[in-house]
Amino acid sequence: MAIQEHWECPYCNKSCTLGDRDIRFIQATTWMAEDIGYLKGNYKIYICPNQKCRQLSIKGNIWESDRDNNTGKRIYEWQLVPEANAKPFPELIPQQLRSDYHESCLIKDKSPKASATLSRRCLQGIIRDFWGISRKTLFEEIAELEDKVDATTWNAIDSVRKVGNIGAHMESDVNLIIDVEPDEASLLIWLIETLFEEWYIERFNREQKMQRISAIAQKKKDELEAKKNENSGSS
Repeated sequence: MAIQEHWECPYCNKSCTLGDRDIRFIQATTWMAEDIGYLKGNYKIYICPNQKCRQLSIKGNIWESDRDNNTGKRIYEWQLVPEANAKPFPELIPQQLRSDYHESCLIKDKSPKASATLSRRCLQGIIRDFWGISRKTLFEEIAELEDKVDATTWNAIDSVRKVGNIGAHMESDVNLIIDVEPDEASLLIWLIETLFEEWYIERFNREQKMQRISAIAQKKKDELEAKKNENSGSS
């Protein structure tokens, strides 16, 4: 049966549908011990079909299995290449914000709590840089942001503050640690990506289009002036 999988390249950020020519499996099943049984491991290698990219992405998996290679539940999955499943963002987004985002992606599975804390710091950096809001605490900054964004976005941002507050005030009570699951850390990362796209990139694209409109208007004005001068010179 032909392989077909919807996929987004972590290098060029292009969404596509991959087929047999773009995906490879390297796998093996081995007996471990009486109390563990068989384990199946595989590498899944993706080749980006975008001719301007053509990068390799590799994921690893460990599954429960049996002698006949019938796979049970997946025990572990990890990203091998690239090490962090972070989207590429342009330099119009400040370097510190991109660094916090990238590191949050890098440690998402190994330390979701630390990843959430980095997402929180990245969020604060976004509010200060993009909106120019800088107060003593993130709580105060988010409160001031409330009337500037839609309610759904604001509630999500405030939730990052609450979840990502782990480790922010450890000196006051070392017992105030809340577990964060990898999929929860992934949602916080998704919010950061969304804010990058909807705020920074959308603003840049809007400014570029506005400048193009102004340039077109100036060009038409110059052409009109040139025609007037031409007509006045010939009369």
